Amino acid sequence: ASFLLLCFRSPLATPLIFSLLLQAPPTQPSTITQPNFVLFLADDLGIGDVGCYGNDTIRTPNIDRLAKEGVKLTQHIAAAPLCTPSRAAFLTGRYPLRSGMDAVNDYRVIFWNAGSGGLPPNETTFAKILQQQGYSTGLIGKWHQGVNCESRNDHCHHPLKHGFDYFYGMPFTLISDCQPAETPEMDRGFRRKLWLSTQTIGLITLTAVLGRLTGLISVPWKTLTCLTGFSLLFFVSWFSSYGFVRYWNCIMMRNHGITEQPMVTDRTTSLILRESISFIERNKHKPFLLFLSFLHSHTPLLTTEKFLGRSRHGLYGDNVEEMDWMVGQVLDVIDKEGLKDTTLVYFASDHGGWLERQEGERQLGGWNGIYKGGKAMGGWEGGIRVPGIFRWPGVLPAGAVIDEPTSLMDIYPTVVHLAGGAVPQDRVIDGRDLLPLLQGAVAHSEHEFLFHYCGIHLHAVRWHQKDNGAVWKAHYVTPIFSPPGAGACYDRGFCPCFGEGVTHHEPPLLFELSQDPSEAKPLSADTEPLFDTVIRKIGRAIEEHRRTLTPVPEQLSVSNVVWKPWLQPCCGTFPFCWCDKEGDN
Repeated sequence: ASFLLLCFRSPLATPLIFSLLLQAPPTQPSTITQPNFVLFLADDLGIGDVGCYGNDTIRTPNIDRLAKEGVKLTQHIAAAPLCTPSRAAFLTGRYPLRSGMDAVNDYRVIFWNAGSGGLPPNETTFAKILQQQGYSTGLIGKWHQGVNCESRNDHCHHPLKHGFDYFYGMPFTLISDCQPAETPEMDRGFRRKLWLSTQTIGLITLTAVLGRLTGLISVPWKTLTCLTGFSLLFFVSWFSSYGFVRYWNCIMMRNHGITEQPMVTDRTTSLILRESISFIERNKHKPFLLFLSFLHSHTPLLTTEKFLGRSRHGLYGDNVEEMDWMVGQVLDVIDKEGLKDTTLVYFASDHGGWLERQEGERQLGGWNGIYKGGKAMGGWEGGIRVPGIFRWPGVLPAGAVIDEPTSLMDIYPTVVHLAGGAVPQDRVIDGRDLLPLLQGAVAHSEHEFLFHYCGIHLHAVRWHQKDNGAVWKAHYVTPIFSPPGAGACYDRGFCPCFGEGVTHHEPPLLFELSQDPSEAKPLSADTEPLFDTVIRKIGRAIEEHRRTLTPVPEQLSVSNVVWKPWLQPCCGTFPFCWCDKEGDN
């Protein structure tokens, strides 16, 4: 005690004690907080359909709120202009042709739940890496990346094989065939040809039989029997698939089990919303990833009665407004559970709006604003420029707008790095970590070049010249619009990627998007002094890019796309596939 008293009386004691008091307390080893992720991905939504991107007639207050409270990207680009390849790129951070998920033919998406093609098991999704980092991972809604490979229950392409702990939704995609009252949508032109061929063969068979019975022609009965058998066989061969599209493709699953076959569309929206909210509530005490993959705003535009007739854009506008309401419901749950500051929210669309989707006078597809083209067009901006919004209070600035080229593939490295994981080093990852750009730590996107494919065909390339802000875009192939000047391929329903429906450009069409975002005025060597320099620069980039490509199995080949009865998911004993477990509950 006397020693302590002596110390405190020392002239050095006071400053020593004062300095000790000013020192920061010893810190515990810091813990990296893993944020939650809620990723909203709309289906076929045009960039011009959202309020914060310029639409003043369709009401999207909840999506607009995300932009107000976060960061809005104005050059957010899909890696493909159709669902299957775009979503494959989103999930893997890689151009879809690297995984074989882009088409060499006219079948550019997964066509059947009973096809054998799909996202290959050796691809590593961001969900798989987050799962390894301890996240609970859930996919609610649309998948469209395949189901089985060799048998009905191998589930080699299923979400649960690609890093998701929980799946509820459609393994396929929403199509008009899912509603009996709607005009069939799937392979419509081919089905017309099949019906016509069936009627022609049937008429020939009937004429031959009547001719034989009346003695007008002499045809052996054996020949007539064979002809009749061929007619029936031909009809059964295609009607067994196309005649039951609603049962084969319009199904709902929970994990590996089928809950509805066919789906009951009147309650689909409420079930998807219920499942999304339930997933957040079940996992609120640990890091989670929720990928809410909307069926909105794809035809047949499933819209509940509450929203019918509310918008000024008919059924399509009603559908978009209902999707916005669903976004709001999920955001409300995040707020209620106290997760707002620990959750990164992202909203985007898988590609541009479908301009050609019409029924009579009704426009059932989206609007792409000032941008030329739409869904299925690999080069024009309207097919690939989509909404892109991030919100993370306290980490990302509110109300920021970034006019830099970014990609849906960028979600992959961004989410993986924030979760504390590492992107695979054994393959090319085309996405770039967006966090420095979103936080304002860097001024420019890491993307210098973006390659715009239509199937496996390179249609256009974008070069971001960072030293002066120019965004050059060279088109090597463009679709031929019909009627001419219409801005879409209305006679086909989709613009093609190759063949007689496209034009090859040599030299390529060149645009400077920062000056001409609508791609209305192509430049030439006469009007642009840098024309030859830009084209050479882009040409060298294409050569370098192609050296990074390696051959892979074609997941969308005809043999992988066709319907295979032995792969058909079935709630029952095939072919008697029917159940309604949601209704039973």
